Amino acid sequence: MKRTLKEIARYIDLSCVQANSTIEEIKEAAALAIKYNCICTFALPAHTPILVEALKGYPDIRVGGVVGFPGGGTMSEVKEIEASKLVEMGVDEIDMVINIGHLKAGNEEAVKADIEKVIKGAKGLPVKVILECHHLSNEEIVKACEICVGCGVAFVKTGTGWAPTGATLENVDLMKKTVGDRCEVKAAGGVRDLETIEKMLDLGVTRFGIGVRTAKAIFENTGSNENDY
Repeated sequence: MKRTLKEIARYIDLSCVQANSTIEEIKEAAALAIKYNCICTFALPAHTPILVEALKGYPDIRVGGVVGFPGGGTMSEVKEIEASKLVEMGVDEIDMVINIGHLKAGNEEAVKADIEKVIKGAKGLPVKVILECHHLSNEEIVKACEICVGCGVAFVKTGTGWAPTGATLENVDLMKKTVGDRCEVKAAGGVRDLETIEKMLDLGVTRFGIGVRTAKAIFENTGSNENDY
C-alpha cells in the first residue's frame, strides 16, 4: 500500500545519536520534526535537554532518550539511573540497548533483569529494547524477542545505527513473526529510502529510527511539496 510522506512521517523517530552528531544537527532534527510532524526525536543523553526545550509547545512530537547506548554493557543499576534521569528531563520514550554479552552467553535471567531495571527507571514510559541484530544469530534474535515480550516492553528494535548493519527485511520479518501482536517492532540502522520503509511497513514495522541527515534527504528529495503536510 502506497503511503504519503505525511503518513510516513508519523512512523519516523529522527535521531542524532552518533558520536559526531553536532549540536546544530540536533537543533535541525527538532526543526525537521516540527516541519514534517515526525513522531519522535532522539539525541544522546547529554544533549537531550536541547530537544526537550526545542519541542516545547509541540505535544504531538515526542522526545526520546537512549539508555546504555551504544554498547549495552553498562551496569544495570546505572541503566536504571540513566532512565530515571531522562524521565526527569522530560522524555516521553526510552530506547535501551540489551546486554548483548549476557544474551550471547545464554544468561537469560541477567538479560531479563537488565531490561526490568530500565523499565523501573522509565516509570511507566514506553521502553524499546535494541537487540543490535548485526551481532546475533536468528536463534538469538528470537530468544531476545521472547525475553523482551516477557518483560512487557513496548517495542523490540533492530539496532543502534552504530553497528555495520542494522535493519534488514529478513530480521524485521523474523522479529515481527516472533512477537506478533505482543509488542511492536522498530527498524533502525540502514533504513535510507522510501522503498525500504514501505516494504518494512508491509512486514509490520510500526516505527523507524532514521538519522537526521538521511531523513532530510528522504523528505526533501522525493518530489514532495508543502501541500503534502
